[in-house]
Amino acid sequence: MSIRHFLTLRDLSTAELNSIIQSAITMKAAHRENTQQPIFAGKVLAMIFEKSSTRTRVSFEAGMAQLGGDSLFLSPTDTQLGRGEPIQDSARVISRMVDIVMIRTFGHDNIEQFAKYSAVPVINALTDQYHPCQLLADIQTFVEHRGSITGKTVAWIGDGNNMCNSWINAAIMLNFRLNIACPADYQPDSTLLEEAGDSVLLTTDPVSAVTGADLVTTDVFTSMGQESEQDDRLSRFSRYQVNHDLMEHAEDNALFMHCLPAHRGEEVSAELLEDESVSVVWDEAENRLHAQKALMAFLLDASL
Repeated sequence: MSIRHFLTLRDLSTAELNSIIQSAITMKAAHRENTQQPIFAGKVLAMIFEKSSTRTRVSFEAGMAQLGGDSLFLSPTDTQLGRGEPIQDSARVISRMVDIVMIRTFGHDNIEQFAKYSAVPVINALTDQYHPCQLLADIQTFVEHRGSITGKTVAWIGDGNNMCNSWINAAIMLNFRLNIACPADYQPDSTLLEEAGDSVLLTTDPVSAVTGADLVTTDVFTSMGQESEQDDRLSRFSRYQVNHDLMEHAEDNALFMHCLPAHRGEEVSAELLEDESVSVVWDEAENRLHAQKALMAFLLDASL
């Protein structure tokens, strides 16, 4: 069977995506019941980090360990990638020595190039354009709390960044309404917006986006690599903070999510982030672990 990669959500079919979410929920229960089986015994995950991380590293490394596998942490200072070795050469070498690779990097073209020459599955653990692993966890979290996301309304508030692009992909695949509120100069990928058609509403008004939403979600206003823009971004995004006042316009049982780390007082109020009657960010963070275990199980099975 041909190698399967996970570079965006749309590398999966809708049925495969739903199956992975259900597997993640099952694996989460097995972990809590201490009934997990070592299905990754003898398997090795290479984790290539060009961007720093907390949740990504801990969740992938812990996930491999919980299911009997091993992982290798590789940073630019540890490998020849950081010394100018061509991506295709590193891909050929590393993929002959491990069973699966995850990469957290800047340019999406870097991970596409690596996958092209890799002999094993490659997972996008974040690029500047997409963050599909986070979407797996977010969808799992919504399903656990509210059931299927199909037919619901999601509001994205803030920067039209990699998370926003991934939410657009999810809306295309899972048939829910996505309302995006962002400043005019910070919109998501225009090609994705065109593909999404009527399933996505783009506005500059946070209240319009949140009205009637079943889920409201956001991210930091200044991502890694954008630090020089921070003062300008904080000014441009000042009216895009998600707080209890904004959530009043959502459905009565609406959830709040944030992929973390959060800057309290900027994109989200501290009060909302800590309000567990609305905020499910800690469940969302934990679900990175279980969603990624399910994803790796899928990719390893598909490539055997």
